[in-house]
Formats: sequence, structure tokens, C-alpha cells
Amino acid sequence: MPQCRVIHGREPCWKSMKRHAGQPARAGLSTIGPVQSLLLADPGWPESLMSNLQPPTVSTAPLVVEPGSFLTLHYRMAAPGGASIINTFEGKPATLSLGNGQLSPAIEQRLLGLPEGTRTTFQLAAGEAFGERNPELVQWVARKLLNELGDPDERYSVGDVVQFPTPDGMGQYAGAVQQVKEDGTAVQFDFNHPLAGQPVEFEVHVIGVL
Repeated sequence: MPQCRVIHGREPCWKSMKRHAGQPARAGLSTIGPVQSLLLADPGWPESLMSNLQPPTVSTAPLVVEPGSFLTLHYRMAAPGGASIINTFEGKPATLSLGNGQLSPAIEQRLLGLPEGTRTTFQLAAGEAFGERNPELVQWVARKLLNELGDPDERYSVGDVVQFPTPDGMGQYAGAVQQVKEDGTAVQFDFNHPLAGQPVEFEVHVIGVL
């Protein structure tokens, strides 16, 4: 009775191997090597089986940042002189989707096309990242309104950053305290971005791209 031998998880039966006319059957195979060496040594094996046993081709090309990509990244934004305004390298990485307004359009444009794993630094010209400063965005806000929107017992100091709800209640915007009236009836806020009108250094490490 013909014998079947297990070769790398397959069970090719010697009986089923077709041979070309005039070729004697090989006998006495005592050592079974790699499957492909057997295939090359015996032309009776069908070529389709050889092609099926080839290792699959795996693409190793890194993913690149595209519009709408979901990113995991570390980033740092610095003002002139190197003072960091935002720096995630000191903690957990950030996650964000391009196009959702979490980064300025100018910065998002610099990220497009970067391969996963890239770490680089961009220099953005004055006003490119967050626009020019707008004097009209420096405004006094009545303490009465602040009490309605937040904690009536809150004490505001110069340099504090306060989050305000948008009129539709769907978002927020920030203002930095510039002055507080002596009688406490109003607080002056600057609603410009802290880096508006300034050159910006943006360092990024693209950890993951989805």
C-alpha cells in the first residue's frame, strides 16, 4: 500500500504523483527536506502547487498622513525664543482627526504626506499659523455675565485662560485675562490665539496613522 507523509502540514500521497512517460519513479527517499526542494527535485509536482506554497508578499510601506486621517502624535508649539505653548512630549500623546479644527489649517497642511514614524520640526512665518493679532478681540466682559456663565465665586487674575461657550453651545473658545477692574465689575480678555501674529516652531512625532 502506498504511504503518505506529512510535509509541512500537507499530505501529498506518493501514489497520486503523476510522472512523465519514460521517467523512472524515485525510490528510497529517506530524508524529507523543505517542501520547495522536493518540488524542484521532482517535475511531477504540479506547478500550481508550487505557486500556492510561495510565501505571501507583505507590504512594509508606512502609512502616510492624508486629509481626514486619525492621528496619534506628540507635538510641541513654541513661541519665538523657544518657550513652549503646548508640549505633549512630556506626557501622553495626543489623538486627533485632520480637518476637525484641532490644529490650524496651516499646520495640517505641513502634516500631509508625512509617513508614520516621522519626527520633524517646521518653522512657520509670523501670522501663518494663527493669523495676525486683531485688536477688536481684546474685550471687556461684565462680571455679571461671567457669574452667569461660570462660578460666581471665581477670582480672576491676569494670565488666567478662561473657556467660553460658543453661542450655539456646541463648542468653546478661550480668552486670556489682561486686566481686572478695581471695583470687580468687569474683566478684560484677549481672545486672540497666544501665538497670533508671531512665528511658530512646530515639532511633531507622528506615532500612528489610521
